[in-house]
Amino acid sequence: MRPRHRTTTILTASLVLALAAGPLAAPAFAAPPSATAQQTAARQTTARQTTARQTSAPDAEALRAALTGLPNSDATAALVRVGGTDGTWRGSAGVHDLASGAAADPDARFRAGSTTKIVTAATVLRLAAWGKVDLDTPIQHYLPGLLTNAFEPISVRQLLNHTSGIQAGDGFGDAFEDQYAHRFDTLTPRQVVASAVAKGPEFRPGEQQDYLNINYTILGLLIEKVTGHSYAAEATRLVLRPAGMRDTYFPGTDPRIRGPHNHGYQLVQQADGTPKFVDVTDWNQADRWAAGDMISTTADLERLITSLFRGRIVPDPQLREMFTVPAGIEGASYSAGLQRFEYGGKVYWLKSGSRYGYSAVVLATRDLSRTLVYSVNSTDAKGESMNAVAERIALAALK
Repeated sequence: MRPRHRTTTILTASLVLALAAGPLAAPAFAAPPSATAQQTAARQTTARQTTARQTSAPDAEALRAALTGLPNSDATAALVRVGGTDGTWRGSAGVHDLASGAAADPDARFRAGSTTKIVTAATVLRLAAWGKVDLDTPIQHYLPGLLTNAFEPISVRQLLNHTSGIQAGDGFGDAFEDQYAHRFDTLTPRQVVASAVAKGPEFRPGEQQDYLNINYTILGLLIEKVTGHSYAAEATRLVLRPAGMRDTYFPGTDPRIRGPHNHGYQLVQQADGTPKFVDVTDWNQADRWAAGDMISTTADLERLITSLFRGRIVPDPQLREMFTVPAGIEGASYSAGLQRFEYGGKVYWLKSGSRYGYSAVVLATRDLSRTLVYSVNSTDAKGESMNAVAERIALAALK
C-alpha cells in the first residue's frame, strides 16, 4: 500500500488548501445529534466565540462565520487559534461527541498526525547542532544493514526534506474498512521500514521530492540509535519540554487519547446508501510513530511554532534547514519538517496532519506576524480534497 500523503499546499488560484487481522468488525455507529443537542451546542459555541479574546487584526467576523453550523456532515468540531504580532483570536465550535451533543472542549487533545514531523525534524537538528548527527552523512552509516545494496547513499538531510527516494511502507490496507478492522493491532516501525526497503528505491537520492512518512520513520530510528534512548523520550526532552508543550505526548501502542478530548468520526455510506458516523477516536497509531502519532492541543502546537521560529529549540545554522527547500527539484516545496507556500503576497511555513477523525494544521510567517493552528474533527480526514470547514478557517485566518 502507498498511503496518500497530505499535500499541504494552498493553491492560490482555486483557494484550496490540501492540508496533504481477522474479519472486519461490525462498526458501532453513533447516531447524529438531535435537533435539541445541535441547538444547545450552537448556543454554547456562540457564547464562547463572543467572549473569545481577539484584536482588530484577525478578521473575527470571518472566523466566526467559518465555524458556524457545526456539527455537520463535514466536521463534528473545530478548535482554532490565530495569533502573532498582528493580533489574536480564539474560537471553537461543534460537539464533544455526537451522542451527548455537549459542546466541544476548546482545550481538548487530538491526534496531531503529521505535525509530528516538526518535532522529529527539530530533534534531529538539535542532535546535529551538538555534533551527534551530520546531515550530510548517509543514513547507512548510522543504521548499517537497514537498507539493502539496491540503495545509493542517502543523507540525513535527504530524509528530512523527502528527497531520499525510499518508497512508502505498507500498512493494514488501503480502504477505511480494512484499516478500521485492524485499529487495535500493532504494526511496528521496523515492520513498516522492512516493507518499504523490500520495494527498492523509487528514484535516485536528491533527484525528486516525494513527501512520505517513511523518511521520518527512519529518522526516528536514527534518533534512537545515536542517543540510546527511545524516540518519545528524546523528542520530549529536546523539543516538547523546552517548548512548554505540557499536554503533548506520544501514545505508542495505546489506542486511547488520554485526558480531555473530543471524539473523532468517519462518515461512511452503508449498503442501503444511508450515511452513518463511525466513532474512530480509539486507534493504535504505532505504525505512524515519528512520522505522525503525536497527540497534542492547539495551544501546544502554537507554543511549538513560536518557540521554534524564535530560535529557542534549534540554533542557527541548523534552524535554516527548516526554511530551506532543496534547489533544482521541480515542484519541491518541503523543507526539514515544514512546507513553504506563498499566499496573498506573503510566505508561510506550515505542516498539516490527519488521522481518521482528526485534521490539524500549524502555520506561521517566518517573523511570526501571523500564526494559525487548528484542529478540525473531519468526517473524512484522509480524503483527497480539503475539508470544507478547514478551508473556511484557513481563508478567514489569512485574509
